[in-house]
Amino acid sequence: MYISINLKIDKMRKKIDINDNLLTKVKIISAFEDISVKHLLEKAVSFYVEYKENELLKSLTNGEKEDLGFLLLMQQSDRNDVVTREEVINILDR
Repeated sequence: MYISINLKIDKMRKKIDINDNLLTKVKIISAFEDISVKHLLEKAVSFYVEYKENELLKSLTNGEKEDLGFLLLMQQSDRNDVVTREEVINILDR
């Protein structure tokens, strides 16, 4: 039998199915940790995602790491901040 649990993650609700055995284990761990089941599951998912990200980064080539870094920088940029073509050319000519 599976139990459905709703998790609120960054203003989005995600529904996951957890079997009874796993749910019992999660409840026991949350009792020992003195945190809610929801918080424990959020910590577990965060830990797993971070672990997989690190695993992926270790397998990337240097070129792929540079591409990923560039992508992350582009995501942080202000998309409303624009420059003229001449400004770009002047910077490239330096």
